[in-house]
Amino acid sequence: MKKPKRATAAKAKKGRKTSGSRPKTVSKRSAAPVRRRASAADDVEDTVKATIRGLRSKLKEAQRRVAELESAADTDFLLDIPNRRGFERELQRAIAYMKRYRASGALIVLDVDRLKPINDSFGHAAGDEVLKAIASTLTRQIRASDVVGRLGGDEFALLLWNLSETDAKAKAVIFEQAVDELSFVFRGQHVTAGASAGVALLGPQSDAARALEEADAAMYVRKAHRRHEPRIRLVSSER
Repeated sequence: MKKPKRATAAKAKKGRKTSGSRPKTVSKRSAAPVRRRASAADDVEDTVKATIRGLRSKLKEAQRRVAELESAADTDFLLDIPNRRGFERELQRAIAYMKRYRASGALIVLDVDRLKPINDSFGHAAGDEVLKAIASTLTRQIRASDVVGRLGGDEFALLLWNLSETDAKAKAVIFEQAVDELSFVFRGQHVTAGASAGVALLGPQSDAARALEEADAAMYVRKAHRRHEPRIRLVSSER
């Protein structure tokens, strides 16, 4: 019985030596591939980051170009004021604001009375000079919060904030008089253009398209009766 005990003790002693032995170490040769893989992963990450930065830069540039194109699409190239598309956008935004904050304003459509005869008699360069002078004059007459645009041809539009009915009519007369006072000399002849204005009131219940139609209709009535009716015909776009 004693011999088996000695054998068991020897085996236990051998086991203790085995369990307490040093851990295996990785040789430099076997670690090299790991380092290479880590370095390659870092290179890929750097490449991805650089690509993302490049894409972001290109996206910002594309967005800037789109904004420039949209602005150009909304601007009259001759007069550097909103064209019909741009003015209608401004009008729609203004009405949306009025609906939200219960604000009010006025829309004035102003038509140049004698632009066609000027174009026919002195050429389109003369007509362009008249349009530029009118646009500059109207811009000086309005506040920073107001908007003047060209609807097309000889027709302008003005968006004015916080005006009563009386003030809107008075403003329309002022704009007419300002254009009437402009004088031009073409081929030695003194020429005036003249203008007629129609007004529509704006408020929370207004519709942009309807307001333009009503102001335009009021302008034509004003043009037909201006010599006999010094008052501006006012049509409210709210019903």
